[in-house]
Amino acid sequence: MGRNHPGGAVAAADVAVAGQVAGIMRALGTRSRVQILGRLAAGSCTVGELVSALGMEQSAVSHQLALLRHLGLVVGERRGRQVVYALHDPHIADLLREAVSHADHRRRGLREEAAEAMPEAAA
Repeated sequence: MGRNHPGGAVAAADVAVAGQVAGIMRALGTRSRVQILGRLAAGSCTVGELVSALGMEQSAVSHQLALLRHLGLVVGERRGRQVVYALHDPHIADLLREAVSHADHRRRGLREEAAEAMPEAAA
């Protein structure tokens, strides 16, 4: 099995790790899952609390939580009749923070590139 490069990059030969990373990235592939993970990064909550916070249908939230549990990104703990969901570990919040930071960086970078491309007379 391959080794990880310094800084955390996956070695080309490490197929198993690359597959796991691809699965995690797929989890971030929908807006609803990113929103759910973002809310859970702020603290544990129930499906009902997620529904209220995100304005999504209960069935959609439950479906996405099942997928996120299957991928190992969230955990659920039964408390009486309810299940309280949380991120599996702090790495998930870190990953989400980095993805949001990258998206914001790209958004600002694209605006800066567009502003630089504008003729001064139009500015």
